Amino acid sequence: MPAAPLQTSPDRTGGSLSGGPLDAVENATSAAILKVLRVTLHTGFAVLLGVALVRILMAGGPLRWLWAGVAVVLAGVYLAGTVLEKRHAEGRASMDPRRFALLWLVLVTGLWAFLLAGSADFAWLAFPIFFLHLHLLPRRAALLTIALMTVAVIASQWAASGAPVPHAAAVVGPALGAIFAVITGLAYAALYREALNQRRAAEELRRTREALARTQHEAGVLAERERLAREIHDTLAQGLSSIVLLGRAAEQSLAGGDSIAAASQLVLVQRTAAENLAEARSFVRGLSSPQLEGSTLVDALRRLCAATEAGAAAAGLPLRCRVEVDGDPLDLPQPVRVTLLRAAQASLANVREHAGALTAVVTLAFLGTEVTMDIYDDGAGFDPDAAAAAAHAGGGDGGGFGLRSLRERVDALNGSLELESAPGEGTVVAIRLPLAGEFRE
Repeated sequence: MPAAPLQTSPDRTGGSLSGGPLDAVENATSAAILKVLRVTLHTGFAVLLGVALVRILMAGGPLRWLWAGVAVVLAGVYLAGTVLEKRHAEGRASMDPRRFALLWLVLVTGLWAFLLAGSADFAWLAFPIFFLHLHLLPRRAALLTIALMTVAVIASQWAASGAPVPHAAAVVGPALGAIFAVITGLAYAALYREALNQRRAAEELRRTREALARTQHEAGVLAERERLAREIHDTLAQGLSSIVLLGRAAEQSLAGGDSIAAASQLVLVQRTAAENLAEARSFVRGLSSPQLEGSTLVDALRRLCAATEAGAAAAGLPLRCRVEVDGDPLDLPQPVRVTLLRAAQASLANVREHAGALTAVVTLAFLGTEVTMDIYDDGAGFDPDAAAAAAHAGGGDGGGFGLRSLRERVDALNGSLELESAPGEGTVVAIRLPLAGEFRE
């Protein structure tokens, strides 16, 4: 049956289609041109069939109603095939009419041949039927049937003229018409293939865009999960660990009858819980740490040191922590401030919980084009290779994850992290972050 109608869309090239018919033709897409050709083909078939039918009825004759009835049947068969094909192409019909395309073509051609045998007025219907043969049949078969139909048209014209020899126009006209139909049909087929390829390319582009959008969405989800995991480890996990240690210390104080120490430890528990609740609300909203709001990084680090000392003291550890600043403090970008604060939080939590240190020093240095922070403790130290392996494996106790999380934070800002430690020799965590020119004062 006729080619499935291609869906057209408004012009997206930015060109105006309102400048006149010639501008519309020049800016038309191949799909629009194919649609015009199809409409022209169907309209031409209807007009030629209607003219022939009128001439038959006006000519009179005993068989005129027979030819009129066959013409109406031909019109119905042709219309049914084109309508079914259009409905299927638009997705409004489940039955695929292309399975009956050859049968439909045989019916249309047979009915036309029967009408041609009765009247030469139906000869001109051959030209739109030529296009159907070119579209539905293999090329060689289509050329053969078109040649046979052209001979039939010439014979019909010759018979109608009653001349002993066919007139030259009766031969040349149908032959040229057949040649023109073949050339136009081949051009139509080329346009149809191009439009089909364009539609497939557009579908592939749409699927690629959808896949890219899904991938970007998944990447965003994973990035957000990583962010939340880092925030939870560096804030809630450390805070809950402190609360557990302070709770145990308070329990021991109560068991020893020291209610004053227990009360002090419970105050620290409440303070730590309140700070972590504020941190949780903040990072869920994607904001910075509450400790940095309305405060400088140096002040936040000093408060962190004081809180670390207080937590260690509540647990019975004589840890002393101090902050040293080298250079003139700069107004650091927010991501740099948050990264340095989280690094100090994670490092000092490890010092308090695992190192058994007496002294911890946080050194913040402003070097103009970069900022560095070193966290030193004189504690028990550890094996960095074992820590790196734990970080790579994820760290069953959370320590490995903390180191990996810290490295991810530093890498995201194109910085570097170095870990120096050995059993019994303390630990130094050294962080170096570059500063963009627009962020420096």
